[in-house]
Amino acid sequence: IVGDDLDDLVGRDGDVLEALQELTRLAVTRETGGRSRLMLDVAGFRDKARAELVALADEVAERVKTAGEPEKLEPMNAFERKIVHDRIGEVGLRSESEGEEPRRRIVVYPAE
Repeated sequence: IVGDDLDDLVGRDGDVLEALQELTRLAVTRETGGRSRLMLDVAGFRDKARAELVALADEVAERVKTAGEPEKLEPMNAFERKIVHDRIGEVGLRSESEGEEPRRRIVVYPAE
């Protein structure tokens, strides 16, 4: 969704966007009978978040490579964790999720 003054559709930290996405997924599932992997974005919020998460993953990867010690990240939602896991794998390290929602977090490990 693009346009001017869409902050209300994003909400604080994307909470309204998450709710809109879930409602949209439910509507698609109801109409099609199949589960949807639909991703809704408003005003480029998810693109900006993706870039920030890739930068975070790069910073953490550098620290883990330098120190040789695992590092735990702050809790993230599934969308955020997927981006970080993908980037950590791209730079040659290993990552795992631990904990239960909503406190599920990523641990980044040095290469073996």
